[in-house]
Amino acid sequence: MPVNFWFDRNPSQLWEPLHTILSDRPLEPTSSVSTSEELSLSYRGYAGRRGKAALMLLLIWGIVIGLHFVSWGIWLIWVFTGLVGLHALRTIILPPPRRQLIPLSVDGPLPYVSFLIPAKNEEAAITPLIEMLDQIDYPGDRYEIWAIDDNSSDGTPELLDHLSQKYDRLNVLHRDHSARGGKSGALNQAVKLAKGDIIAIFDADAQVSADFLWRVLPLFQRDRIGAVQVRKAISNAAENLWTQGQRAEMILDAYLQEQRVAVGGIGELRGNGQVIRRTALERCGYFNEETITDDLDLTLRLHLDRWDIDCVTTPTVREEGVTEALALWHQRSRWAEGGYQRYLDYWRLLCGRRLSFSKRLDLLVFLWIQYLLPTAAFPDLLLSLLRTRLPLFSPMTTLTISLSLVWMFLGLRRVNRQTHQQQPWPLLLRDTVQGTLYMLHWLLVMASTTARLAVRPKRLKWVKTVHRGVSEAN
Repeated sequence: MPVNFWFDRNPSQLWEPLHTILSDRPLEPTSSVSTSEELSLSYRGYAGRRGKAALMLLLIWGIVIGLHFVSWGIWLIWVFTGLVGLHALRTIILPPPRRQLIPLSVDGPLPYVSFLIPAKNEEAAITPLIEMLDQIDYPGDRYEIWAIDDNSSDGTPELLDHLSQKYDRLNVLHRDHSARGGKSGALNQAVKLAKGDIIAIFDADAQVSADFLWRVLPLFQRDRIGAVQVRKAISNAAENLWTQGQRAEMILDAYLQEQRVAVGGIGELRGNGQVIRRTALERCGYFNEETITDDLDLTLRLHLDRWDIDCVTTPTVREEGVTEALALWHQRSRWAEGGYQRYLDYWRLLCGRRLSFSKRLDLLVFLWIQYLLPTAAFPDLLLSLLRTRLPLFSPMTTLTISLSLVWMFLGLRRVNRQTHQQQPWPLLLRDTVQGTLYMLHWLLVMASTTARLAVRPKRLKWVKTVHRGVSEAN
């Protein structure tokens, strides 16, 4: 048996593929994907999003108000805080996942890799990425590069055509104004043309090390791994306080993702630097063209199809950080909207038996911390002011902020150790406090997003982050 036979395994065959549930039609094993319309599956759960968001908002407000007027409300909050704290404690005390992997062998059949780069008005940023991928340390006959120009209005189409003449491995797909599905539609159209067993997706401003594939591909030796997410590092972290905060945020996120995987929880995709097994992507119905966050939506699809997502601190993918407060708000609001929307879309499946108990518990805890607690904080604060008493949810809020401090500290220390950096303790503590204060903006983002979704229809437009072509290293 060849040494590298693992890349084409499909251990989920005993389960009904998720895409047959999403499309409400039987699986036809002999059928092949031929059009982008067939790739996009419309699921009944996508309907009525605004109504579901409004119902959730009313339910949260009603529970908060009710708890304020019963004598045992505070005790229920303390019990729930303790349960959340126990799960969070496991993410702190358990070691990171131990991965016993066999290095790739050039003597065996290596997986064919397709790099996909969705590009909309990326003239200023995309050239270094194309140059880097063309020279990446991997056999040239075992990978290809696809750049998808999604109806760009700048010089991106002409630039990509010029680069394709220079680099033989670069393929260019142009989409015009009639193309639909936003970024997800662009990816689906490219996946149909790509030949890879493994699909690696990068934003146009991404940069990775030359040995990226040799370090990431062995992670797919484990049958259950459907995708891998590497840590995102901010290339212009030193530019201002906003980019410094994003650096700490990405380190915190990577630490949390690794520890959630360690406790048997949910690993999540983050768009840039996500590497996906093709068979897993096919079983999930490809990318959802009815969402504004394809990565977060695919995260739940993969887990619902009984795949695991591994998350690693190293290697990293470098990307530009947002440099202005307003742009940061818009970007985070889009992430929050797509992240919350997926729970409204797939709640029936999440309540079913397709998730293990440990994943369901982890999902519930972080749904509460990330989305529901910020939503409950406003009516809780309002009632506490009217009744001149401490907010009922103050134990939970205190726990969440304390956990952020601990997770931030441990994440920064882990990155320092893995990158062999010796950071003095005062500077480490300073970065921990500064990063935690920066993270408080998520409370406003989440609370405003859950309220806005209840009164305004969801946006399907691809609202991209502007990239300037930053070259500094993080």
